[in-house]
Amino acid sequence: MKLRIAAYAILVAAAMPACKKTTTEPTPDPQPASGTRLQLSLDSLYLYAKETYLWYNALPDYNTFNPRSYAGSDEFASLQAELYKITQYKINPETTKPYEYVENSSHAKYSFIEKGNAAQGIKGTVDLEGQGDDFGLGFTIVDNGLTDLLYVRLVEKGGPAATATITRGCQVTAINGVPAVVTASAVNAAMAGNTIQLTLKRPVTGETFTRTLTKSTYTNDPVYTYKTFTDGAKITGYINLARFSRLSNAQPSLDKAFAEFATKKVNNLVVDLRYNGGGYVSTFEYLANLIGPSSLNGKVMYKEIFNKLLREGNAPILKAIPYLDANNQQVVQNGKKLTYADVDYSEQGNTNYFSKKGSLGAISNVVFIVSGSTASASELAINSLKPYMNVVLVGSAPRTYGKPVGFFGIGIDKFTVYMSQFSSVNSNNEGDYFAGFERDISSTDDVTRDFGDPQENGLAKALAYISTGAMRTADDRIMVNGKVMNSSEITTQNVGAEGFNGMIEERRRLKQ
Repeated sequence: MKLRIAAYAILVAAAMPACKKTTTEPTPDPQPASGTRLQLSLDSLYLYAKETYLWYNALPDYNTFNPRSYAGSDEFASLQAELYKITQYKINPETTKPYEYVENSSHAKYSFIEKGNAAQGIKGTVDLEGQGDDFGLGFTIVDNGLTDLLYVRLVEKGGPAATATITRGCQVTAINGVPAVVTASAVNAAMAGNTIQLTLKRPVTGETFTRTLTKSTYTNDPVYTYKTFTDGAKITGYINLARFSRLSNAQPSLDKAFAEFATKKVNNLVVDLRYNGGGYVSTFEYLANLIGPSSLNGKVMYKEIFNKLLREGNAPILKAIPYLDANNQQVVQNGKKLTYADVDYSEQGNTNYFSKKGSLGAISNVVFIVSGSTASASELAINSLKPYMNVVLVGSAPRTYGKPVGFFGIGIDKFTVYMSQFSSVNSNNEGDYFAGFERDISSTDDVTRDFGDPQENGLAKALAYISTGAMRTADDRIMVNGKVMNSSEITTQNVGAEGFNGMIEERRRLKQ
């Protein structure tokens, strides 16, 4: 849910409820009544955090924190600096570092701020609404110890690269007619233009071809591919989901894939989330209901846990935020204009249950292919199914990202702030996976082969587990430029924009 309100209005409204507060409400910090637009925005960010941030109780009082001390010549940079400071107070006892600490970085692990409407184009080239505006592909540099090679890591469905029949696994041999200079800076510079000519070599066949791409807008399908594999009585469905885009964008392809799985009587699943950094919680929930059997109907899938102030209705600043409908009009109920103070933040009101979708039958194993980029809503999918199904992780990194928190966007002047506002737990109340989920089987992200190729290392490991039940960790070998190599002999570097990393909850239940 996008929350938009001018900074000065937040300050005024936040002060008003203090006149009628109950004995259990927190005593509001004193705030200056005037200031510049930036000063008021900095005040607003602090005040929102003091009541809605997951770890609000670690923040010092207004005077000690001094929000206006972060004012600089650049509004965006000033708010970023303040948000970073807010996120570094609460310490994780497991690591003795802040929960949102990232080594050698001035940015928080979870919370961030974006210019404009962050729900439409966060970091990635394809947004969570399913709209792309680029060439529609990403690359990986592979260093085999002798030379650096450039491979297509992913191709966005519906984009210019896909239309030009480029696939993941193609090796790039020349860019704009010149033998490829394989450095991140050179590739990014070439990608900065509106057109690019690529000479490529197809995986497996070695066919060489040249394509000229022009940046364009397109509607993206978040399902990269889906396939089925048969091994005797074991029928495995494979699906690769790029991101949890808005449900209206993702549902058609999800329904189509799982309808085929049901028709072919799939009894094992491989869900490839290696590049999936999360997205809309509603879309993850739909996927979980497609996977889970009907016997899970009515059982707890997951819970969203807000901070104590929100759960107990003691966050008066929420009265400043109008509760809007799909047409951005404030909702009126029984003659009352609703605000975010009317939303139910209780644990009971934010407990979500299974409700079977589709007709796929019982599944013996669910194998997730993951990486260090698998985060947030993707991890929530894993965590929610673990209590009920045999879940196995095949990973190219020792652990997933580790993001058991989510948010709803808060508009402050020209910016949208996403700060950690709720944590998620499964039916066993398990959820503190801040270090990520540990993989069960190691693999290599084999960028020399397309998604769905049974010889691609990650998928091969998943299919081998389903076939034998053994968690093999050997054979992390891939074919690089005609030579079979162990994963320990190569290093890789992804090039291009990062995908979205987060868990957006836009659905809210009103208090009864």
